[in-house]
Amino acid sequence: MLLAIDAGNTNLTIGVFEGTVIRTRWRLRTVPEQTADEWGLKFRELLASEGLPSGEIGAIMVSSVVPPLETTITAMARRYFNLEPVFVTGATETGLNILYDNPREVGADRIVNSVAALHKYGGPCIVVDLGTAITFDAVSARSEYLGGIICPGIGISISGLFTKTARLPMVDFREPEKLIGTNTVGSIQSGIYYGAISMIDGILERMIAEMGSGVKTVATGGQASLITRGSRFVTLADDDLTLEGLRLVWERNHGR
Repeated sequence: MLLAIDAGNTNLTIGVFEGTVIRTRWRLRTVPEQTADEWGLKFRELLASEGLPSGEIGAIMVSSVVPPLETTITAMARRYFNLEPVFVTGATETGLNILYDNPREVGADRIVNSVAALHKYGGPCIVVDLGTAITFDAVSARSEYLGGIICPGIGISISGLFTKTARLPMVDFREPEKLIGTNTVGSIQSGIYYGAISMIDGILERMIAEMGSGVKTVATGGQASLITRGSRFVTLADDDLTLEGLRLVWERNHGR
C-alpha cells in the first residue's frame, strides 16, 4: 500500500492507496514543531483506527511546501515504517513539461494537482486549489504546465479582517443565507464568500480567454465544494485530487 502525504501550510492531507483505490484519508493540522516520534505515533494510531497494519505500507510519497517538516517526515518514515520517503520536486519525472522560468520554484502540490487533473479530466485544464493560498494552475492538452496565479487564501482574508479591525468578529467561511447581510456576521460572511467567488471567477474568465475554448476547471482543497456552488466557471470539486496526483507520480516512477 502507498501512504500519500500532502504537507501544506495549514493542513496535512493523508491518504492510503491499495493499488488505484484510496482506502482512507485524513486531514490533520500542520504542526511543524511536532517531533518525528509524535508524527510516527499519530500515523500508527490513524492506521490502526482503520485496521491497517503499518507494516503493510510499502511506500511513502510526499508533496510538501513546508521545508521544516521534510526532515521530520523523513525521520518518521525511517523509524516507524523502515522506508525512505520520496518527495516530489520540480525535477521529478511527472510527464509534465514545466514551462516555469525556474521549474524548481513550482510547489510540489501544484505539480501533483496538475498531473491528476490532466489524467482525470483531460487538457487543457485549470486547477483552483483553495488552501492557505489560492492557486490557479494552467495545463495544456500537450501536457505542458503553463504556469499559474497565486492569491491570498480565504482563511488569510478572514484572519486579516479580524486582526486588523477593532470591532469585527471572527466568522466561519460558509455560504450566507442572503446576499445583503442584515447583521455584522452575515455581512462579513457574504463579503468573504461572494468576494472569493468573484475573485476566482474573474481570474478564471481571463485565463480561459487566454487559453482558448474547451478548458476544464476543477477545484480542490478544503472549501472547494462551497466555491463550486456559487462559481460560474468551476463546475467540478475533487477533494482527493492532490492525493491522486501523488499516486500517479509514484506509479510513473516506481511502477504499480
